[in-house]
Amino acid sequence: MAAIKDKALSGFGTLAGTLAEVRSSLGRSRAQRAIALTFAHENERTVRAIAETLVGLGPLVATLMKQRQRETLDRIIDALVPNVPPPEHMLTEARMTATARKAVLEGAEWLTAAQIAKLAGFSASNPSAQPNKWKKDGLIFAIRHQSTDYFPAYGLDPTANYRPFKALAKVLSAFGNTKDAWGLAYWFASVNSFLGGKRPQDLLANATDRVIEAAHDEVAQIAHG
Repeated sequence: MAAIKDKALSGFGTLAGTLAEVRSSLGRSRAQRAIALTFAHENERTVRAIAETLVGLGPLVATLMKQRQRETLDRIIDALVPNVPPPEHMLTEARMTATARKAVLEGAEWLTAAQIAKLAGFSASNPSAQPNKWKKDGLIFAIRHQSTDYFPAYGLDPTANYRPFKALAKVLSAFGNTKDAWGLAYWFASVNSFLGGKRPQDLLANATDRVIEAAHDEVAQIAHG
């Protein structure tokens, strides 16, 4: 079986034949590297087909290796180059947000869905189902903190087996999309002139109509800028 001559393709080629034929062809080759693939019983047609396949795969493998090396180098460079610091006004905003959120978290009791389920006697197999349904239905809201949803305890009525106060749904409906969950938490935790300097979260249980009116007043102020 005669050896296949080098078929250069981006520096790749194959030699197929008997050991003696390949050895002779290698002696005349200018290639600097070689891979030997031997077959004990395959016929000439199969060996030639494999050789032709390898010619096509060689440049692809080399290209992928270079690409991965480039990606690895880019990751190393990214790790060595320091991050660009945010501008001062963004740092100030971040500090103010952190302070406000800390005050909200410390100014009321916040419960996970599992804790609510335990208080209300819900199924332990899926404790978050009911509180999450309340949130979806607009009966209560939850803030997201460190990848966990926390529900305001002031929004739950202990005399009704820790179901949400009905007034809370009306407050949430009044705000609509004007405030996100943290915005709602800020409003409930802040002193309100409409409520005589009281916090909405402190009056939700006993002065529900006033809290609802305060929510509508807040929305009206937002609408008028």
